[in-house]
Amino acid sequence: MAGPPPLQGLKVLEFAGLAPGPFAGLLLADAGAKVLRIDRHAAGDSAAPTPDMLTRHKSSIAVDLKSADGVRLVSELAKTADVIIDPFRPGVLEKLGLGPDVLCAANPGLIYGRMTGFRRDGKYATMAGHDINYLAVSGVLSLLGRSGEKPHPPYNILADFAGGGATLFQGILLAVVAREKTGRGQVVEANMVDGASYLATFPRQLLKTPMGDRPRGENTLDGGCPYYDTYETKDGKYMAVGALEPQFYTALVSRLGLGSENWDERRYDRETWPEMRRNFEASFKTKTQLEWERIFDGTDACCTPILSYSELETDADREGDQRPSVTLRETPCLAVEPNVTDPSVQGQGPGVSGRSYTGNNLSPGHGGEKALTDWFGWTRGKDFEVENGGFLLRSKSKL
Repeated sequence: MAGPPPLQGLKVLEFAGLAPGPFAGLLLADAGAKVLRIDRHAAGDSAAPTPDMLTRHKSSIAVDLKSADGVRLVSELAKTADVIIDPFRPGVLEKLGLGPDVLCAANPGLIYGRMTGFRRDGKYATMAGHDINYLAVSGVLSLLGRSGEKPHPPYNILADFAGGGATLFQGILLAVVAREKTGRGQVVEANMVDGASYLATFPRQLLKTPMGDRPRGENTLDGGCPYYDTYETKDGKYMAVGALEPQFYTALVSRLGLGSENWDERRYDRETWPEMRRNFEASFKTKTQLEWERIFDGTDACCTPILSYSELETDADREGDQRPSVTLRETPCLAVEPNVTDPSVQGQGPGVSGRSYTGNNLSPGHGGEKALTDWFGWTRGKDFEVENGGFLLRSKSKL
């Protein structure tokens, strides 16, 4: 029988934001932490869902952070919380009286996680930005794109989510481990520039080796090499090729019907790469993706179909079921898919609607009353009130 999820009992206050902050909260919530999102509320606000879709396993309270009562409510919650997630630009929560100097003084065990796009101590600290900007000044964006073309951003995966939300999540976990030793929390600061740059450690170091010292798009791992690239098939779909090692390359060219061309002996000769690529392109165009998949399945040719999310969502024969990001055999994270048959692999619990292919928006205040009762033992009317959708602390409430 599976034990409780690894972060069960951890209480997290997540100030509402978009993308990286909610993603850090999502990673914590999926691991069993109780995440309460603090939405901004003002007089006349409706309870319409926010654009944030990274909401599974979370609840919300709407708080007027511009009012003294709203700030007091958050301050009281923070006294027994384990983690704060601050997604704002530097100084925003400090101006509200909710910075780490105040909240950590009241709760020495508090882990105050805060994330920015640019470095807090850098030249861009006060500027607005998005994933593409953080990649740009980190150097990572200069690596991405085809030869002779402009740099091309890979959606907002690298900076927002990998370098931002996932990196903050890692920092929070490190602080949780440190707290076990010291008994004290600490401020955890992540920024997407340093996070993205850290992820690029290996390709950055390759720039000073023969494997990566050529212009963008002309190296082994960035599309310059014909046996590490993508190819169109007869039906307009694509196959991915990554046959870097000699034995994998031999398996590839053999199944492409090119085994008699002696490519094995010439594959390191860059002068032959244009011809090799033309041969690969012509060969892949002779069959459909499914036909090539049947040829390469079960081999070590490192050749696989490029699948779309629509295929993965609807084709039961594809491995499109969404699972926790990591398998913990004894204390699995929470399930994403319904109808779990093996909790140690698929996660535990009932799963979520939409199977993570469809996002679920969270309305401000949804589940908030229950969270305040379950987490802190508060009851409405005695400890807090809800007026026009906004949560307020009663004057004599104490935790």
